[in-house]
Amino acid sequence: MDYTERMARLTARKIAQTREKQERLGARDEDDYGLVLPPASFKVELPVRDATGQWSGPRAWAANFRWLMENHPCYIDPDDAIAGRWMFMLSRMRLGYQLSRSNFAFDYSSLEPLQKKYDITTGIGKDAHFAPDYKIGLELGWGGLVEKVRATRLRFRGRAAARPAGDDADETAYAIELMDAEESAILGVMAWTRRLAAAADDRAMTEDDPVRRENLVETAKTCYKIVEARPETFREAVQWIAIFNMASRTYNRDGAGGQLDELLRPYYERDKAAGILTDEDAEFYVFCLLLNDPHYYQIGGPSADGRDQTSRMSYIILDAAAKLKSSCNLTIRVWDGMDRALFRRGVEILLENRLGYPRFSGDKALVEGFMRNGYSAELARSRIAVGCNWMSLPGLEYTLNDVVKINIAKVFEVAFAESDSLESLEAAYRRHFKAAVEVTAKGIDFHLAHQYLNEPELMLNLLSHGPVEKGRDVSHGGAQYYNMAIDGAGLAVVADSFGAIEERVVREGAVSFAQLKSAVASDFGGEDGERVRRIMAASGRYGAGGTAADRWAGKLTEILVAEIAGRTTPDGFKLIPGWFTWADTIRFGKSVGATPNGRRAGEPISHGANPLPGFRKDGALTAMAAAIASVQPGYGNTAPWQLEVDVGLANDSTAVEKIMALIDGHFKLGGTLVNINVVDAEKILAAHKDPSKFPDLVVRVTGFTAYFNSLSPAFRELVVKRLVREEGFSR
Repeated sequence: MDYTERMARLTARKIAQTREKQERLGARDEDDYGLVLPPASFKVELPVRDATGQWSGPRAWAANFRWLMENHPCYIDPDDAIAGRWMFMLSRMRLGYQLSRSNFAFDYSSLEPLQKKYDITTGIGKDAHFAPDYKIGLELGWGGLVEKVRATRLRFRGRAAARPAGDDADETAYAIELMDAEESAILGVMAWTRRLAAAADDRAMTEDDPVRRENLVETAKTCYKIVEARPETFREAVQWIAIFNMASRTYNRDGAGGQLDELLRPYYERDKAAGILTDEDAEFYVFCLLLNDPHYYQIGGPSADGRDQTSRMSYIILDAAAKLKSSCNLTIRVWDGMDRALFRRGVEILLENRLGYPRFSGDKALVEGFMRNGYSAELARSRIAVGCNWMSLPGLEYTLNDVVKINIAKVFEVAFAESDSLESLEAAYRRHFKAAVEVTAKGIDFHLAHQYLNEPELMLNLLSHGPVEKGRDVSHGGAQYYNMAIDGAGLAVVADSFGAIEERVVREGAVSFAQLKSAVASDFGGEDGERVRRIMAASGRYGAGGTAADRWAGKLTEILVAEIAGRTTPDGFKLIPGWFTWADTIRFGKSVGATPNGRRAGEPISHGANPLPGFRKDGALTAMAAAIASVQPGYGNTAPWQLEVDVGLANDSTAVEKIMALIDGHFKLGGTLVNINVVDAEKILAAHKDPSKFPDLVVRVTGFTAYFNSLSPAFRELVVKRLVREEGFSR
């Protein structure tokens, strides 16, 4: 049995597990995740819940998490080099978890009227969305981490014995409670790891196939080793990362990875030199890690001191991803000093596999942008792509990236309702957007002031620089840097609406402002309403090039930057702007009535910084690249380009060069992140009608990839509408 056969079986099981999740859980418009369903007989009996089904605070979170770890079913696959799969998400076990308000025991009702008025996704009570520094865990192991926690607790107990007063007493008491919780969480993970080792041992006893039996024995040996000791071999390091990832997912959905090639390179080089690891072994172990869960990993790019980080490990990771044939979130960092062969190989895989990965981040604009916040080039280079649209300093930064959003289509709707001219509309939009930012910033402060009491980050605290040392949660003074993201959502809808008013109402006089307001209020109802809708919808669009809407997109970006960049929250935390919608295009659209660009009430808003589908009849990719580059906020957070192209492009003998040139050109113009789907137009249309016929079809939905058949019909429709046919590439 060679690795190829094992990879094929593992992938087939992944597809079957995904189908089972879809049948039991229904459509899920989010990351595929790596969880498998627990046995039907398993019952969750969390030890701590209040009368409303909630819990909060370090002790409660630690008790419930430890129970899950100590009772978690042990998944063992004899073909897999990694033990375990995660099956639960503790943060979603609180009743009504979808609504932050129901899970947050602190009153921010004074902020809610404006939050609802502008349809703000507040971030209050939300977890994770910052990156761990795996090096901390790899260097210490679980045993070293628990010793570190105990040393901190001992120090704070000494402080408590000195009888501090006031706030100092409260902070000391919390630090002791937090360290108790951290220790309990670690002991839970250690217990689960030990049980996984025993399960692999037991399975080896009954395995007839000698190759599988040997794999199970090595799996057990690896897990027993890393229960307490730090990993020393490549396989041990991969298993340790997987254990942390699964435990962190179980705790609160964390999915940020790290600079995977640099994390694994020392183990790879040491084991190769010792003659105990081949490239084929390393590739298979990485394959199993990527299959285990689609965490966000980056490869390539510059080190803090400006050296290229590309190594043999980078290529092994890329080749493992190429063989995965499943959902994956791997990013190649593109920069002037890179090994261009890595870039080329990434594009080749993108075109060959047509699975939406890898994706590509633009180093120049991201580094220069982050430096505008007052940070050094060395620190800016250390900030890596580890989320749907977001960057983070591993282990150093708390961000709430991709969590806090202002639906600017709703802001526009509020402004439009009280305006009677383009000039008054612009003034009203500026005024209301300013108000939206102000209440959003207050919400961020409220979150930072209370989240440590609501949901402490027990897992990510362990792999951050500061929380354990300070005895403070990462959300409340434990991190070294606080750069709080605020994303605008709905750019193209608003830019096209402003542009249509300027073109049709002001310049041409084809529709009066009063007629437009009446038509929009009626959702373009009746014969006259439909006439107005068609006139407005035929206006020049953002992305077409040289249109009024293009100019308004630039102006909207200027407004976004002016109100957010270089500003702080009332409590002094830095704010960083971005354009991104994530998977919220449908949800945001439902809260907004008809808009002057011809969009009907309740229809989805635009995706991120992308123009709306149909922005040009030829779908010109170069025009889209230039448009999205032109609206980058420019402070180190991304405004991604989401691109779907027909598979006909991949049949072009110069396709690789064309895609590389397109990405290069976008980054030279100031672009920050490119997500590309290469899809067979006919196949994806057929899959949209009957997704069950295409169980292995993976697409990049937004910042994440997922199985197409796991998406809701409405979300599949969004992916289909974004498709650019082959002819669009030549323009």
